[in-house]
Parts: sequence; structure tokens; C-alpha cells
Amino acid sequence: MQGKAHGKVLIVDDEPNALKVLAAILREEGYSVFKAGDAAEAEQALSKEDIDTVITDMKMPGKDGIQLMDFMAEHYPDIPIIFLTAYGSVDSAVHAITRGAFYYFIKPPDYVKLKGILARAVEQRSLKRELETLRKRVSGGTPARIVGATPEMLRIFETVEAVKDSMSSVLICGETGTGKELIARSLHYGSVRRDKPFVAVNCAAMPRELIESELFGYEKGAFSGAFSRRIGRFEEAAEGTIFLDEIGELEMPLQAKLLRVLQEKEIERLGSNKKIKVNFRLISSTNRNIPSEITAGNFREDLFYRLNVVQVQVPPLRDRREDIPLLAAELVREYGAREGKVLRFDDEVMQVFLNYDWPGNIRQLGNIIERAVVLAKKDRITTKELPEELKPYVVRVESRQQVRTLRELEEAAILAALEESGGNKSHAAKMLGISRKALYKRLGEMEVF
Repeated sequence: MQGKAHGKVLIVDDEPNALKVLAAILREEGYSVFKAGDAAEAEQALSKEDIDTVITDMKMPGKDGIQLMDFMAEHYPDIPIIFLTAYGSVDSAVHAITRGAFYYFIKPPDYVKLKGILARAVEQRSLKRELETLRKRVSGGTPARIVGATPEMLRIFETVEAVKDSMSSVLICGETGTGKELIARSLHYGSVRRDKPFVAVNCAAMPRELIESELFGYEKGAFSGAFSRRIGRFEEAAEGTIFLDEIGELEMPLQAKLLRVLQEKEIERLGSNKKIKVNFRLISSTNRNIPSEITAGNFREDLFYRLNVVQVQVPPLRDRREDIPLLAAELVREYGAREGKVLRFDDEVMQVFLNYDWPGNIRQLGNIIERAVVLAKKDRITTKELPEELKPYVVRVESRQQVRTLRELEEAAILAALEESGGNKSHAAKMLGISRKALYKRLGEMEVF
């Protein structure tokens, strides 16, 4: 049981026997248990350990449980607190609940119910931690990470790790929406250049008449509207990385200029003949078949060899379906953090995701999950939040959900027996043909109290 590592629980009680019994029960469940005989000891333990939940007696010498809760509200507001109280202190416990306590039990507690409530409290603490981490990521503190466990993705991870510190050019190939820029960012932010600039240029989105001035910069008066000097993207990327997204969209004259920059490591701003030395690492991407473009006369072969020192081929999402649950979980956490929600997927939704072919790849998956997060009214994303293009797959999945699992049938039988017996667990256990202990065990697994 010790291998479960459910979380860290601090028990606060001035009765040594009560402390010992509860600690033994929770350790058997796999929790790391810390003990304190009073509020002062509890405060010390909180300062030393990353506690997930506190279970505390209400009445103690010195500071009581309410005063400990006030201390935690100020210093550790995200840690749930569960109270243990004698019958005479129920009013105080109810008052504590209204002020933010997670739950209270009358001594001696129903240990089955206590374990279920504790599991939920620890999970809440974990979700709050996760939400805070993702909020920091969304606010720009940490670049998003590549997600995947398929052999194709593992090979990409190995390549990224092998070449991240190299100055060699990298060409990332794959369909639109497969996450090519994310791989480029991983190469940069995992490298020795992580503290230097990462400059991304979308060659497909930029007007052709502006892209040259955008890349190389210009001097004041170089053309109509050039009222001041402008530093280009290559200069901005000094000592760092420049990422040319969809490089296959560049026209032939600009390809020639880019080749010269890569050969000489110097640029000229428009309106100037002064050569400026530049030092950068080039990563580019394309959704085109560049060898075919070379054959068609649309791309320079010599430039391709310069760009293609290391090639990373990113598979479409339909060819890495095993990664969809991982990607979906990451995206729902990220968008949920932005919206202040903690959400999970219904099984039917995940089955739809696995059956769909995703022509727009990860970008489409992200858009659909973002929409679902915004629309979700409860703590789960259901098929109701999915867009029209996925509706045919919903019907097909729902038609297969008619067969109930053995666990579902067992849970239904237990609930029916409890209802028939008026909540009498001994009577319900006899009706089901199991022992009272076995019934309590199943109720604990179901979190039914």
C-alpha cells in the first residue's frame, strides 16, 4: 500500500491515541502522514513540508482549530482543512465550513467516509497547483512543451536533444497545424541560446512586397514611407534563433538573397550598401514537398541544401492517434487555466477524438478544445460542447455505449440495495450476498457515503 503515494497529510490532535490511530489508517492507504500535538507544531510542519491537506481537532490547548485555520488562510490558503470535533462543538464546525473549511467529522469519524473526503481534498489541492502552474505558462512564463509518446514523436525528441545546441540549420517538415513552430521553440528554449531572442517570421502570412524589408530592415528614406531606420528580423535574432515558418512560400529573388545571407552571415538593409555581420541559428519549416518544388522550378536546390542540414519530419495527428489523449489533456489544462476552470473529458468525447481524422491536426484539436472549455458549464466536457463537424462521430460512439460494464452493473446493484434497505448497510450487504466489510470497501471505491 505504501507505493500509492496519495499525498502528504498533516494530522493535528492533542490526544496521542487518536493521533496514532488515524495516522496508521492513512499510512495504510498510502498517504505520507505528519503529526502535530498542537497548532504551534502544526505551523512548524507547514513551513517545512509541502502539505496537501490538514486534518485537525477543533479543541486543543493554546490555539484551537479555528485559529489554526485563520493562520492557514493567511499563509497557506490553498491547503484544504478538515475538522474533527466532539458533539458539543458542532456549531463551531459548521461555522468553520461557512468560512472555508473543506469538511468536518464528529469524533470518532466514519473512517470510510473520511478516506473518501480526504481523497477529494488532496485532489483539489493538486488541481489548484496545476492551475497555478498553467496560469504562469499562459501568461508567458514558460514555453509550451511538445507532447507525445508514439515512436515517431520519441524520435523527434531524440533529434531535438541531439541538435539543440548546434549552429546547423534545421528544416521542420509537416502538414499545417502539426506543431512545427512548437518544435522550433523547443530547439531554442532547450539550448544554450535560451536567454537570447527567438524571432518567428510567418513567410506565408506576410505580404510579399513587405517581407524583404521585414527580414533585412531598411534605412530612413529607402522608400516612400520609410521615415526612420528599421532593424530587420535577422538583426533582431542576433546570438539567438530566427524561425522562418513556411519558407516554401518565398519567391525566387528572395530565396537568392537568403542563400547569400546564410553563406556570408551578413545582411544589407534596404537603402544601404553597408554590410552588417549577423550571428544567428536558422530553423525553418514547410508544409510543401520541397524536392517536388525544386523539380517544378519553384525552389532553389542550393538553398534547400543549406536549410536541410538536419530534417525533422512531423507526422500528422491521424498517424499518431495514441498521442491524442495526452494532447487533449494538455490543451484542456492550458485553456482551462486561462478561463479559470478545471475540466475533464467524458469518455464519449475522447472516443470521438480518437475516431476523427483531424485534417487540421493539432491546431484544429486545440481550437475545438478551446471552444469546449469556454462553453462547458460544469466540471466536464461532454459531446454537447463539440462542433458540428464531429457530430457524426458522436452518434456512432453513442450507439456503442448501450452495453454497461460490470463495474457499472455492480454499482447500480449496490445503490439499489441501499435504497431498498433504507440505508441500512448491514441489511444491504445481506441482500447483495457480501460481507459488511466488503460493502464498505466498494462504497469507498465509489465515493458513496
